[in-house]
Amino acid sequence: MKPTQSLFLLVFTIFCFNSVSAQYGNGYNNGYGGGYGNGYGRGGGMDRSMVPGQQPQGSQSKPKETPVEETAGMIVEQMKPAVNLDELQAIAITNVLADSLREQGILLKNESSSQDQKIEQIKALRESTTKKITAFLNPDQVEKYTNFMADLKEIKKPKSKKKKDSKENKEETKQETAAPKE
Repeated sequence: MKPTQSLFLLVFTIFCFNSVSAQYGNGYNNGYGGGYGNGYGRGGGMDRSMVPGQQPQGSQSKPKETPVEETAGMIVEQMKPAVNLDELQAIAITNVLADSLREQGILLKNESSSQDQKIEQIKALRESTTKKITAFLNPDQVEKYTNFMADLKEIKKPKSKKKKDSKENKEETKQETAAPKE
């Protein structure tokens, strides 16, 4: 055979072998049947989901959390044009927000605190964060920052209002359907 034909045949054979072995689990006990029951390609070995200390693949219910640095960066990106931040201010405020978000996460996960205590701690943290951020801003920017935060709160509030409105609408329709028609 010619060298190009042999090379083509070799590549084709390797490709076919890889696709077949991938279908049968590639030696990782997760072929047909997903590693449960008597799926093809199990090889009679122990199922990996049964190894102590490891969770089965299907029971991973927590979604990945967005890193606090990324969240803080997104907030500062929205804040830059509204408050006219320069790069140094943006970096400093991103760091302050990231620290604040980390602390807030710790406070929320603290199971020894009651709900009221958590709310008070988060309010104190918010005030502290605002003071730290305003220390990096000039007086014009402080006013713009205050307006930006007020707008941010306004954006969040209508969502909760919609839920309340929809609950009230559902109650009204229930009352209307329950009332006898004349």
